[in-house]
Amino acid sequence: MKTELPDWVRLQKALSIEAERGYKNLVGKQYLFNEFIEVSLRQAPEQLKAADRKKWLQIGAEFSRYPELGFSERERLVKSTQTFLLQMQQNITCREGRRNSKLSVLKSQEGKAIAKENGEQANGRLKVATKKTEIVESKVAIGNEIRPKTKSLLSRDGSEKISLDGALTTIKGVGEKNGDRLASLGLYVVRDLLHHYPHNHIDYARQVRIEDLEPGQTVTIMGTVKRCNCFSSPRNKKLSILEVVLKDGTGQIKISRFFAGYSSKRWQEQQRRQYPIGALVAASGLVKSSKYGKTLDKPQLEVIDGSGGGIESMNVGRLVPVYPLKEGINADVVRKAIVAVLPAASQLQDPMPVGLRKKYGLIDLPTAIANIHFPADPNMLEEARRRLVFDEFFYIQLGLLHRRHTEKQGKSGAAFPTKGKLIDKFYKQLPFKLTKAQQRVINDILGDLEKSEPMNRLVQGDVGSGKTIVAVVAMLAAIQAGYQAALMAPTEVLAEQHYKKLVNWFNLLHLPVELLTGSTKTAKRRKIHAQLETGELPVLVGTHALIQDPVKFHRLGLIAIDEQHRFGVQQRAKLQEKGIMGAPHVLTMTATPIPRTLALTLHGDLDVSQIDELPPGRKAIETTVISAKERDHAITLIRREVAQGRQAYVVLPLVEESEKLDLKSAIEEYQRLQDVIFPEMRVGLLHGRLTSAEKEKAINEFRDLKTQILVSTTVVEVGVDVPNATVMLIENAERFGLSQLHQLRGRVGRGGERSYCLLMTNAKASNDARQRLQVMSQSQDGFLIAEMDMRLRGPGQVLGTRQSGMPDFALASLVEDKEILILARDAAEKTIEKNPTLDRWPMLQIELEERYKRLMGGAMMT
Repeated sequence: MKTELPDWVRLQKALSIEAERGYKNLVGKQYLFNEFIEVSLRQAPEQLKAADRKKWLQIGAEFSRYPELGFSERERLVKSTQTFLLQMQQNITCREGRRNSKLSVLKSQEGKAIAKENGEQANGRLKVATKKTEIVESKVAIGNEIRPKTKSLLSRDGSEKISLDGALTTIKGVGEKNGDRLASLGLYVVRDLLHHYPHNHIDYARQVRIEDLEPGQTVTIMGTVKRCNCFSSPRNKKLSILEVVLKDGTGQIKISRFFAGYSSKRWQEQQRRQYPIGALVAASGLVKSSKYGKTLDKPQLEVIDGSGGGIESMNVGRLVPVYPLKEGINADVVRKAIVAVLPAASQLQDPMPVGLRKKYGLIDLPTAIANIHFPADPNMLEEARRRLVFDEFFYIQLGLLHRRHTEKQGKSGAAFPTKGKLIDKFYKQLPFKLTKAQQRVINDILGDLEKSEPMNRLVQGDVGSGKTIVAVVAMLAAIQAGYQAALMAPTEVLAEQHYKKLVNWFNLLHLPVELLTGSTKTAKRRKIHAQLETGELPVLVGTHALIQDPVKFHRLGLIAIDEQHRFGVQQRAKLQEKGIMGAPHVLTMTATPIPRTLALTLHGDLDVSQIDELPPGRKAIETTVISAKERDHAITLIRREVAQGRQAYVVLPLVEESEKLDLKSAIEEYQRLQDVIFPEMRVGLLHGRLTSAEKEKAINEFRDLKTQILVSTTVVEVGVDVPNATVMLIENAERFGLSQLHQLRGRVGRGGERSYCLLMTNAKASNDARQRLQVMSQSQDGFLIAEMDMRLRGPGQVLGTRQSGMPDFALASLVEDKEILILARDAAEKTIEKNPTLDRWPMLQIELEERYKRLMGGAMMT
């Protein structure tokens, strides 16, 4: 059996991240870093020579000792492995060529269409040049500005000699030294560099007359040399100063450049000769004022040839790319390397079907890549970015939808009749009327349950919106069809609250419900197991115990999972395996509203319903932002509410990354409140270091009014339901995200009494932080707050962790590119509808697989 080639990208990425984080043997999703490398190198590719195969296996074995090695030994092993793997990849690539075996079949199918399209660009767009160089005329740009004539950097002379998979160290214009520097950015071959996109551009293409220069503008001026001088600084003989005076008919300007370490008369004379009097020069830079008049800061200069030629410099008279860098690599190293490999962009195959590109108005991939780096003009930059952002969204959505289709293939669940006496009886016994949003979501769910195709739906509902009722209706549909239902919650506290609610409702229907958690006694556990196997028990509520226990259901037809983001994929899958034919209907719920763009990105493989309406009569929580100086106001309010028989929370932030410091802070504040501020009251303490039993005890004592004030860290955020609590004081509120504050606020206002949330800021909190908190005082809408939070802090922070499943986009922004995401989703849906297996577009299949690995860290088409 032939050994598969390793995933070079993942291996190098793992090694690079380990180096960046200080060789700490990072913890991944499945393995420690050293375990991942050891497993990955367990089999050597057959394409290698015998000596290289032997070394491959030796390196893999060395990583078994990695945890025992010191810092310098780990550093040596990681760096030598990076170099070795790069050499092996180049060796294999040279012999076989990357993906040649796959793409040779495809060229006959798609080559003609791609070749035709690559040569047909709309008027005004950049064409991939076929001559040695091409002059790109861009006279009209923005308003009345003149944009200078620049020579294209897309010379294709000899571009066929540059292999897309060629090592950067071998490319003329890059070299070994700069190639090694680029490797520290994770860039090893030409293809890597072409896909290393700039995060911004400086507009040096804005040509302005000298008399119109304004400080703060980034411009290009064109003028003739009036005089030029290069001399040593009077204060530092090792510093040379070049002074060029340019004039353009409207005025003149003196431009200075400084060269440290250059002081010879011969070198200074060479500089003077570069700018002879009368020569036409283009100069780009930021306009600034000094006591000597206007000048350009850190100017870039280029002499224009007398034959009417354009500007050849990569830094003058054009939109100049700004790349992500790290210490030891300056901007021009990356720019020069990009210029050296840019002609190879014309070799890129565009995997996106021609019809799809035309439908959504997208330029072809080679043109997009060329113009994301050095665009011909702002319009082409916008077109290039639009295409590449579309690609990032499209392949994620296509991957999620393809996965959903694949998972449903061959799976057939049970279709539940959704009309029946049990559901009707439940509706009649409800003491309140369902909201329109609840009814709409119930209809979505019942529509799913009527099909034999297993449901996989996420219900998002704000705090107090009534998600549990929706889940109950789904459970009743399963029970009246002769099946069992299970509800899994992430904590014992939350599981017990669900259990108590279900008992109240299901008792009226004479249906038994049981609770299974880690605390369930052995005898009770055995009884529950027996009742489940016989089908005597229709509903089970529990925690992870539902997965970990040898729980066997008679006919499990529906699973409801609360706060689903707190369970891993494997945990959810284990519970699903207990269902009928391994394909029960699955309803997942979350009380953490997230914006639609974020929901599409994270849950694009699910059907999503939103309960975006609160039950009538629910009073808004009065939310006020106060400063630390107003602490007395908060204490007075807490004392007043407690005197009236109600209760209060005091929430402390995570002060430091260290749990020990958090714990110390929480205990100190608890003792101060109990001993100094509220000595006449009973104060409880809840924090993350308590055991499950201790947390449950603290919450139960608060719920049973044995304590009147609960001092808590953010563990109170989810699952604590005490309707008698009417005040929440959140200290150092500026340290929390808006979404998290909204979740915390939802712990009060759960009864009929008027409730308060006080957001107290630190004395050092910035005005921006205080203004951000005003969003909370102005809105009770969790979805609006989540949208604002994402705009202010980014999607990764809204989710609470960078390891939350968010893909790491190179260009796309869920905030700025919302419309492109919606288009990409539409395109992905139509593509899957036309050809769910994607076998009609083999190149698209390959690209999807590679992109999915890169962005989501795992295989897709398996």
